[in-house]
Amino acid sequence: MLAVVCPGQGSQTPGMLAPWLDLPGGADLLAAYAAASGLDLVAHGTTSDADTIRDTAVAQPLIVASSLLSLRVVLDGRDTADVVDVTAGHSVGEVAAAAVAGVLDDAGAVGLVTRRAQAMAQAAAAAPSGMSAVVGGDPDEVRAAIEGAGLWPANINGAGQTVAGGSPENLAALAANPPARARVIPLQVAGAFHTPFMDSARDLFEPVATAWPAADPRVPFLADLDGQPHGDAAAVLARIAAQITAPVRWDLVMEGLAARGVTGILELAPGGVLTGLAKRALKGVELVAIKSPADVEAARDLVAAHSDAARTNGAQA
Repeated sequence: MLAVVCPGQGSQTPGMLAPWLDLPGGADLLAAYAAASGLDLVAHGTTSDADTIRDTAVAQPLIVASSLLSLRVVLDGRDTADVVDVTAGHSVGEVAAAAVAGVLDDAGAVGLVTRRAQAMAQAAAAAPSGMSAVVGGDPDEVRAAIEGAGLWPANINGAGQTVAGGSPENLAALAANPPARARVIPLQVAGAFHTPFMDSARDLFEPVATAWPAADPRVPFLADLDGQPHGDAAAVLARIAAQITAPVRWDLVMEGLAARGVTGILELAPGGVLTGLAKRALKGVELVAIKSPADVEAARDLVAAHSDAARTNGAQA
């Protein structure tokens, strides 16, 4: 059984889309995504520097565009419902996953995430805030230390990693007094996402998201809020809006993937983080992270080996 997962903010790197533009159709796909976003995603994906693409308003559309571009190259014209058995996305990756599931078309996903990014960038600019990963330690002690420092557990990622969000001074306090056997690592993000710092962003984005043109999922979509599938378009869009201020429960998503019997996980570009978590939490599952076009053949091999949907559709053809 094949899962396709979509990475979140912080996975972007300067120049990451440059090699994709040399592939047949790559430049046309990126141009269409750029038009949907109203941003120069070609420049941001090829020549913009790290500070420019760290801006939330740029990073989120760039990441979703990268994920969808890599997906379309790997599938080479095949429909996702004929190949993918289940999908999920980490934070902003949920918007890309909604396109994988068929809830949004690609242009709609890039357009919607641009609105999300704008709302979150505005909220981040209203007050200084940030996020730090807490790696290792006892989970209960980690959570107590985060809350004791006046922070929120913004991402509960499993595999010994929790991300704290809040004010810079409280993040500094946590780093100065970390939980036992844990490291605190500042993250290169522009705000305390998935915390009350994003209340104004949710207020702006929720009515946009819930009214966005969408279709019911054709591939099961596991939500960050609870790791469970939700079977209609309205439920998916409501959960994408709600997770702006709610913790990302990637631990529950991985439990949901395990419960469904997933045997292969393909992480779309710019991949690496989610397969790293799965390597520690989902033993025995074959993993491929797409980082560049050099990974496309490995991705196609993974699809051929693990896609129940492809085998079922092939048998019916």
